[in-house]
Amino acid sequence: MTHKLASAKEIGALVRQNVRLAKRLSAGQLSVVRLDQLHGLTTDFGFSIARGDLHYLDGGWYVTHAGLLGLARRNRCSGIRVQPVCEFCDSAAGRWVFKATVYKGSNSKGFVGYGDADPSNVSSLVRGAEMRVAETRAVNRALRKAYGIGLCSVEEIGSFPLSVESNREGANASGPSRGAVSSNGQPCLRDQLRQLIGKYRLDAALVKRYAAEFCQTEDLRQAKREQVEAFVNHLAEWAAKDRASLVCKLNAYLLPEEVKA
Repeated sequence: MTHKLASAKEIGALVRQNVRLAKRLSAGQLSVVRLDQLHGLTTDFGFSIARGDLHYLDGGWYVTHAGLLGLARRNRCSGIRVQPVCEFCDSAAGRWVFKATVYKGSNSKGFVGYGDADPSNVSSLVRGAEMRVAETRAVNRALRKAYGIGLCSVEEIGSFPLSVESNREGANASGPSRGAVSSNGQPCLRDQLRQLIGKYRLDAALVKRYAAEFCQTEDLRQAKREQVEAFVNHLAEWAAKDRASLVCKLNAYLLPEEVKA
């Protein structure tokens, strides 16, 4: 079912779910303005925080590549054409520029977006994958134009906010090498979570229990990738901002026998 055909009841349920997750992710610090913005993004585009369509970073909302592709699918986008702009590319220097054209319908003239990437404007976590980053940025910009999305996408500013990125770099010193990446050039979620646990000396068992509740599943292994990604980002932001309160939160997941011990 496309978002256009969603009932008012379904949209209302999605709004409530998004607001609930947003308040949890931000530890209740979201302003009324940002909550109103979230309401509009939900009703206008059908974005879901649980699916990983939106991220709240540094006081603002950002749409994700997955969210934009989902929007295009729900609206029956006819196709996306992507091609390198060869005169601006330099593979030896890791510099890439792509042009993407989104066709909303069979008679669409196309909405064009450009994306560039080089070692100076990508996260250190995706260093070496500049070509894929540039392609993703081009597609994101074209999709944002096609569907009137005023938000910047996460991929256009890098994979993670600077505060989170610096923490992960520190964790990499004792964690898996940066070569362990997923198909989109980012470290596997399992490795990201392991790095955070090691970096902030967190109890792995308690983190998994918290993650399962966050993702609303009985076991973390049952959660969708988008849900786990949202949890990893949430955990990283909270740990960097206030580790002590995070530890207190995790201690709430101690089982009775563990408390006695």
